[in-house]
Amino acid sequence: METGLNIRQAILNDADRIWEILQQAVEKRKEEGSNQWQNGYPNLDVVKNDISNGFGYIIENDNNLIIGYVAIIDEIEPAYTAIEGKWLNDDPYIVIHRLAVAQDIKIKGLGTWAMTEIEKVAISKNIHTIKVDTNFDNIGMLRVFEKLGYHYCGEVYYDGSPRKAFQKIIQDLT
Repeated sequence: METGLNIRQAILNDADRIWEILQQAVEKRKEEGSNQWQNGYPNLDVVKNDISNGFGYIIENDNNLIIGYVAIIDEIEPAYTAIEGKWLNDDPYIVIHRLAVAQDIKIKGLGTWAMTEIEKVAISKNIHTIKVDTNFDNIGMLRVFEKLGYHYCGEVYYDGSPRKAFQKIIQDLT
C-alpha cells in the first residue's frame, strides 16, 4: 500500500475530479455486469450537494492528486429505517455512500484504506457506529466489509432495488 495518502473534506473546486472518478466507477460497475449506479445516480448535482453539506471527502495521494471519493454522512438515512433484518444497535451512526476510487491511478487496497480512515472520521465526531450498504454483486466492497469486520444486518431498498446492509461498531482508536 502506498504511503502518503490523505483524506480530507472536499471543496467545490474538487467536484470535477470527483465526478470523473465517479464516472470511472459507473463504467467499471457496468463492465462487471452490475446495474448499480447505471440509472443516472450518482451525478454531479449529488456530488455538489455532498460538498455543500460537508459530507464529501476526497482521498489524495502524496502528489495531491485526488484518487478517491466518499460521502460520510452523520445524519439518519431514511432507507435504513425500513431494514429487512435488524441493525446491531440504534446508536448514532455514520453512513457511507458513493465510495469510489480512481481507475486511471490505481492503488491496490485503496478501498480498505479508505474504510479504515472513515472509522477515524467517525471517532473524531464521537460516533462509534458505521452503517453502509452495497449492491449484492459488488464483490470488491463485500470483501472489504468482511475483511474489516462489518456485520451483515439485512437488506435496505433504494427505488425498489435491494442492497445488502452492514454495520460495524468501532472502538476508539486512540
